[in-house]
Amino acid sequence: MTDIKKGPVSGSKPVAHVTIADRRQFLIGSAGLLGAATLGLGTGLGVRRARAQSRAEISFASAAFFGKETFGDLIKAFNESQDRVLVKNIELPRPSSSTEVYQGLVQQLARRTGTPDVFSQDVIWIAGFTAAGWALPLDEYFPADKRSAYFSGTLNACTYDGKLTALPWFMDSGMFYYRTDVLEKHGGKVPENWADMATIAAAAQKAGDIDFGYLWQGKQAEVLVCDAVEIITSNNGAILAPDGKSSLINQKAAVDAIQFLHGTIATSKISPQDVLSWDEEPSRQPFTSGKAMFMRNWSYVYPIAQDAKASQVVDKIGVAPLPSFPGGKSSACLGGYQLGVNANSKQREAAIELLTWLSSTETQHRIALNFGLAPTRPALFQDEKIKTEQPFMASLEKVFTGATARPITPEYAKVTLALQSGISKALVSGNVQAEMDALATQIDQIVG
Repeated sequence: MTDIKKGPVSGSKPVAHVTIADRRQFLIGSAGLLGAATLGLGTGLGVRRARAQSRAEISFASAAFFGKETFGDLIKAFNESQDRVLVKNIELPRPSSSTEVYQGLVQQLARRTGTPDVFSQDVIWIAGFTAAGWALPLDEYFPADKRSAYFSGTLNACTYDGKLTALPWFMDSGMFYYRTDVLEKHGGKVPENWADMATIAAAAQKAGDIDFGYLWQGKQAEVLVCDAVEIITSNNGAILAPDGKSSLINQKAAVDAIQFLHGTIATSKISPQDVLSWDEEPSRQPFTSGKAMFMRNWSYVYPIAQDAKASQVVDKIGVAPLPSFPGGKSSACLGGYQLGVNANSKQREAAIELLTWLSSTETQHRIALNFGLAPTRPALFQDEKIKTEQPFMASLEKVFTGATARPITPEYAKVTLALQSGISKALVSGNVQAEMDALATQIDQIVG
C-alpha cells in the first residue's frame, strides 16, 4: 500500500495532495465537531478555517444495531449537525449474522469504488481488510500521542503492521459471572485465580447448592477461540508470536491453559460434558435458571439475568474480571465493532470528519445510553448519567481494561478454523500436548 502522504492506494483515483497540517485544520476548522477536540486535535494552530465549496456526499455501512434508536438515526443526527457532509446510511444485517455482514463489506470494498466511505467492522476483520489494501491508515489523522483516551486493548486490535487502520468505537469482552448468594455461603470472596475458582465451585457443587460449578463455551465455533484466548493469555501465553508469523499454541503456557479447561470436565468435573457442544446461549440458560455458580460469557447476559420473566437469579449475580493463573493477569477476549475508512474513498476528508464524530466522546456517550453498547473511552465509565441509566455498563471498566484481541493476522479466517478444530480435538481426547503440536504445525503453514 502506498503511503497516503505520497498518493492513493492502488486502484483508487488520484486525490489532491493535502498536508498533515491541512488535514488537521480540516478537522478543527471545517468540522468543528465535538469529537475533534476530544481526540486531541484541538484549536490554536493559528491557521484559517477551511470551508468546503459544496456538501460532500459519502456513505456509511454498518451492521444493524438497535436500541432506543438506530444507526440510521445516528447518521441523520450527523447530517443535521453541519452543512459540509451528507452521509447515506447503508444498513447491513444484524451482528448475529456476522458472516453476512462480513461478506457484504468484502463485496463492496473489493470493488475499490470508494463505497462505503466509512464502515464499522468486527475487530477480527481489521487485519484482513488492511492487508487487502481496503482500509486507510489513520496515523497522520490520529497521531500516537492523541490515542490515550481509548482502552489500550482496543487500540491494539485496531493496529496492524504497526499502523492504526481502525478507530475504536464500542466494545464487548468476556467476563466472569457469579452467584452472589452461593459465593457468600462459600467464602464470599470472588476468586482471582483459576485454581481457587475450581476449588470453590467443586465445594458448592458437592454441597448441593448448584448443579454446575463453572460454565463456559466449548463448541467448535468462534466462541471457543474467545475462551481459549482468555485462558491462555491469563497464563502469560499466546496463540501467535508477536510478529504473527509463527504459532505459540504448543508452548507450555498455552498447553497448561487448555489442559485446565479439559480438567474442568474430566478431573474436577465442575463443568458438564455438554459444554463441548455449547456456545453462548446454551451456557447462559442453566446459569440464569439458577443451576450454576460461575460462568464465562458476554455482557448481553446481565439484563437477561435481571429480568424476572427470564431469570431465577434476579439480584443474585455479580460480574468480575475473569480469573488468571499464578503470575498471570486477567484477560478478556475483545469483541465489538470498530470504525474504518475505505482506502479508495474519493472524499477522504469528509470520511475523516464522520469518523471523528462517530468516535467522539459525545457520540459514544449517546450510543452507550441509547444502544447499551459500551464505549471504548475509559473516561465515559465515570460519567454520572451512564452510571445512573446503565449501572451495569459503568461497572465494567476493570473488565474492559484487560481486554485482549484475538490473533491479529490477515489470515485470521483460516487461523480461527484451525484453532476451533484443534482445540476441540484436545478437549475431547484429553491429548492436549499432541493436539497442540499438530495445531501449531498447521497454523505455522497458514501464517508462515
